Amino acid sequence: MSALFNFHSFLTVVLLWICTCTYVKMHFPALLEQRTGFRGFFWKAARIGERLSPWMAVGCLTMGVSIIFF
Repeated sequence: MSALFNFHSFLTVVLLWICTCTYVKMHFPALLEQRTGFRGFFWKAARIGERLSPWMAVGCLTMGVSIIFF
């Protein structure tokens, strides 16, 4: 089943995508300088990860626990 049709999988993919974009921006800031176009989509995800990092950490922890136990 695709991650688009399963809400739990979709949330996992979105969380991992935001965390990955934030990680890339922290280590290679030149890759995500452009704020418009295709790269702007990744820049916005990295910005969400930077500003909401405590909530993202809680979300990733919750998602990890739910994947392991449920």
